[in-house]
Amino acid sequence: MKSVMDIALSAPVFRSMPKEDATPLLAKGRVKDLGRGASIHLQGERAHSMFIVLDGWVKLYRMSPCGSEAVVAVLTRGQCFGEVAAIRDEVYQTGAETVSEARLLQFDCQDLWHAVATNLPFCRALFSVMLEGNRGLVDQLEQLKSHTGTQRIADFLLGLCREETGECTVLLPYDKVLIASWLGMKPESLSRSFRRLEPHGVKIVKNRATIASVERLIEYADEDPSFSWSQKECLTH
Repeated sequence: MKSVMDIALSAPVFRSMPKEDATPLLAKGRVKDLGRGASIHLQGERAHSMFIVLDGWVKLYRMSPCGSEAVVAVLTRGQCFGEVAAIRDEVYQTGAETVSEARLLQFDCQDLWHAVATNLPFCRALFSVMLEGNRGLVDQLEQLKSHTGTQRIADFLLGLCREETGECTVLLPYDKVLIASWLGMKPESLSRSFRRLEPHGVKIVKNRATIASVERLIEYADEDPSFSWSQKECLTH
């Protein structure tokens, strides 16, 4: 079982840093155990902390003026959030809430500011995370615009994989309605898309997804959607 330190060191903001440079800040982190549905911070709240998910699932969401919720991200072990707002002394642009029992590692703003002022490797790592976050938003927009619903699910599953080749098993958030919301789909469409992934080596049983070949799923996720449509047309003629 991985330790708190091991999981934290795998987070984007720390994984590129030498361990000796990351350790002083990591020592200041506080572990928080939260139940399902716990509010971590609100949209528009003054940023006070950065968080790393040690276990469980967390959703980031935005509320519209009319009260509808849009899920921006679903995070799990080794992923961090709140760092940009905390470093810049701004408000959180999203709300954050647990969608399962979760364990978090929390860092106060003051400790982050001190690290920025005294720890050059941390500054470089933080800058890299910000760039990575921007690329992630562009990739997410591209998937919504150019990928089929089934391909978006394939991308989602690949994002949870710890292996780059071969077989992989990943755990899904308990609430599949949440996944559908994040991927811009209806829950019934999600279930159909799960079934469409079976010929591509993906088997879903409750909250566990078994991927027979990561390489095969990557190939499908990157496939031009027009290729699938042309195949369907050929089958109907």
